[in-house]
Amino acid sequence: MLQGKKIILGITGSIAAYKAASIIRGLVKKGAEVQVVITPAGKEFITPITLSALSNHPVISEFFSNRDGSWHSHVDLGLWADAMLVAPATAASIGKMAHGIADNMLITTYLSCKAPVFVAPAMDLDMFAHPTTQQNIECLRGFGNYIIEPGEGELASHLIGKGRMEEPDRIIEVLEEFFSGQQDLQKKKILITAGPTYEKIDPVRFIGNYSSGKMGFALAEECARRGAEVTLITGPVSLSATHPNIQRINVESAEEMYQAATSHYPGTDAGILCAAVADYRPEQVSPEKIKREKEGEIQLRLVPNQDIAASLGAIKKEGQRLVGFALETIGELKNAKRKLEKKNLDYIVLNSLQDSGAGFQVDTNKVTIIDRSEVITEYPLKGKNEVAKDIINKLATLLS
Repeated sequence: MLQGKKIILGITGSIAAYKAASIIRGLVKKGAEVQVVITPAGKEFITPITLSALSNHPVISEFFSNRDGSWHSHVDLGLWADAMLVAPATAASIGKMAHGIADNMLITTYLSCKAPVFVAPAMDLDMFAHPTTQQNIECLRGFGNYIIEPGEGELASHLIGKGRMEEPDRIIEVLEEFFSGQQDLQKKKILITAGPTYEKIDPVRFIGNYSSGKMGFALAEECARRGAEVTLITGPVSLSATHPNIQRINVESAEEMYQAATSHYPGTDAGILCAAVADYRPEQVSPEKIKREKEGEIQLRLVPNQDIAASLGAIKKEGQRLVGFALETIGELKNAKRKLEKKNLDYIVLNSLQDSGAGFQVDTNKVTIIDRSEVITEYPLKGKNEVAKDIINKLATLLS
């Protein structure tokens, strides 16, 4: 898939720069042409001689490498490439990329690049977790860049945590998957629900849950990447959908999500119900903020919300598919199987809050898929982007 592809490899000042040698070797072995652009700090960790020998190209670091008037054109590089990969990407370089601080050849090349950009962060766990870094990474995602999430392990500080750059073989796989042109959902229309719902008590209070929407958004991006037209109905979240094939509909309450889902599902090939929809809402909503001094003790009477999954299952047409989610705390398999049957789903994705690293507000998930034939497939703990691939692989098979 990489034969003949022109790849810019950007290397920044991280101890993980030594892995760049393996990335170059792997890319070249698969037929790609690699042009290395390295920051001055990057040269402190790996020498241009090594990189040039592996890539068969002189390494570019400075705008002006000679005193004869010649210079390196970041514009030409940006037009030349089929993809740009920044690996490793330090917190400093990610910040510069996010805010357009063009003070070295790598950043100016990034800003001029017309091709897709892949970013593989590498840094200590506290730097990676810092809100500034996370905001910058989300900013790059919002620009349409692809973030290759770092793994967990021992870092240069000898601490254990997330921030270790993804291994070269996996980085190369990400590029291969992108260029493979896997379009098994081409011309398919898919509805996805994501995030929580908020059920108002009064103008400032609500009943909600801890859903971040990360799993639903990962599913939307995966479907769109594989050629589908995605309608993403999302409750209140801070996430951004980056793919142009995603039409986003923002809702707040379960009723609003129900109305949007039931109106859009009939025109789709499949629905994936990933949202954490509130089962109940307050029967009465106060038009004014409830004052403790005035009301004292209060009682909330809750009434059931519309069951979105059951409603879509009831109107599902022949050939349409419907996928549900079950987040359970006890009796996981039994409850998931009951939900699968009761709501006329084609398969259900089960996760348990008993599993460490699964559930709400984390970047990982551990799921089990159960289908109509009660075939049970368990998956190990993975990043939610990888979990999305497993879930959509199953859907693509059913739709084909």
